[in-house]
Amino acid sequence: MQTFGIYIIGDEILSGKREDKHLRQAIQILKARGLSLAWAEYLGDDPARLVASFKRSLATDTIVFSFGGIGATPDDFTRQAAADALDVPIQRHKEAVAEIEAQFGEAAYPKRVLMADFPKGAAMIPNPFNRVAGFAIGLNPQETSHYFLPGFPSMAWPMTEWVLDTHYSHLFHREAIVESAILVRDAGESQLIDLMNAIVCKHPETKLFSLPRLGTDKLNPTKTIELGVKGVAIAVESAMVDIKAGVTEAGFPWSIINAETK
Repeated sequence: MQTFGIYIIGDEILSGKREDKHLRQAIQILKARGLSLAWAEYLGDDPARLVASFKRSLATDTIVFSFGGIGATPDDFTRQAAADALDVPIQRHKEAVAEIEAQFGEAAYPKRVLMADFPKGAAMIPNPFNRVAGFAIGLNPQETSHYFLPGFPSMAWPMTEWVLDTHYSHLFHREAIVESAILVRDAGESQLIDLMNAIVCKHPETKLFSLPRLGTDKLNPTKTIELGVKGVAIAVESAMVDIKAGVTEAGFPWSIINAETK
């Protein structure tokens, strides 16, 4: 399956001055289309680190959304870092200029128009909020894979949806991914590791997860583990049969938690 990743950029996120909202929303936007997020990375406004990160992900086949750092102020390094990652110059994009002029008229100059400067060969991503576009790049200009969007949610989220709906609708709901789990009581993870390894080996087409929980009573804390797998329905069903049998054989009580389609 095609993988998706996101960068969330800005010193203000890492310092706690602003709280990130993009991770949760990106997950939901993808989920609504039968897609899932493979990774997320937070980056400060550090040009060298931005360039290194973009180079690394551009060398993969991952579809990447980057939120933040594409303004025109001196602390916005994302657009130049994207250009440096491709080893291309920054170039003014005519269509992006036209959008800014249409929105702001004479007030587009001399500063707002700077936000129409993209890495050479970049494609424009329309901004329905204020017409200040984002941009898309790839190792091959005809095959864009990285989408650079503003940090403002009111702009970034509809732009993300536009990219997905315009370029990747062929990937939507290709294969329903389901998740199923049981709640195992009175067990520690160490007591179930052999079973978990057996499930991973026998059902490699699924992804196992183990989420321990500890009760709030400090003197006598209760131990439970959410143990399950996710993947295509038939594979999950088969793996869960073995998980339930293995937990029962180990002597731990359990109850079903969920069977959720992703």
